[in-house]
Amino acid sequence: MRRVSLLILSGLLALALLAGVLVGRFALAETSGTPGTETDPLVSKSYVDLYARWRIVNLEPGQRLIAQAGAEIILRAGKACVIASPAGGLADVTAGRDVGQALALVANHLLVVPRSDGRGVEALTRTVLMARGAFTIQ
Repeated sequence: MRRVSLLILSGLLALALLAGVLVGRFALAETSGTPGTETDPLVSKSYVDLYARWRIVNLEPGQRLIAQAGAEIILRAGKACVIASPAGGLADVTAGRDVGQALALVANHLLVVPRSDGRGVEALTRTVLMARGAFTIQ
């Protein structure tokens, strides 16, 4: 009797495990989509060039890089300061702080632009930046 109960319990456990695996596979198939479809679109080269790749930007003294929301900036050489907006400055994610108007950038710190409201960087000397995202040079 005990042996029969153990066999039944083992069988039920195996069935539950199989059902879980099947449900998981179907749920995953529903969310993954087919490459190139609306649920899993391909991206264009221009999108990758604009938003995914780091670009080297050389600025002369007085030139400004004005960035859009989500842009990322890293000072690699030279001296530059922050251009803030009334709503705030740039997020220095390396230091975990907000960098306000006219404050100097620290070399090799990752800066993120939170809003498209005129924020950016002004070169004080010849400056080399790495930038990713949408921006203009003035």
